[in-house]
Amino acid sequence: MPKRNDLEQKALHFVVNTGHEGVLQSELWRELGASSREGSRVAIKLEEKGLIRREKELQGGRWTYRLFPKRMPPSIESIADCPCLLCQDNARCDPTTAISPKNCAKLTEWILSLDKEDSDASGGDVFAQSLDPR
Repeated sequence: MPKRNDLEQKALHFVVNTGHEGVLQSELWRELGASSREGSRVAIKLEEKGLIRREKELQGGRWTYRLFPKRMPPSIESIADCPCLLCQDNARCDPTTAISPKNCAKLTEWILSLDKEDSDASGGDVFAQSLDPR
């Protein structure tokens, strides 16, 4: 049987790769080659560390948990529209010079549009929701 820390790493990697769909806890322990007891302990440990969330779900007449990653790894799509990538002043842009991200209107507009998209998608204030411990 692999060490628990190894199982935790493998479990977290597997859960993150399932994305927003999540994975049933029973599928996780089967994938890891662990017992249901060990799989449950690993899932609880990851939840306690704040890396995943567990939601109770009725599956095949039995209660189980669906596991979801709390954070997704960043993707290139997250910055694909950043104005800095195609900016003609990119080579001269520096926080210590006159051409700076600190006073760039295009960058500020893009960041605010991201915040608006997140707020619209989640139906509320993203900052306030990030403070919610659930």
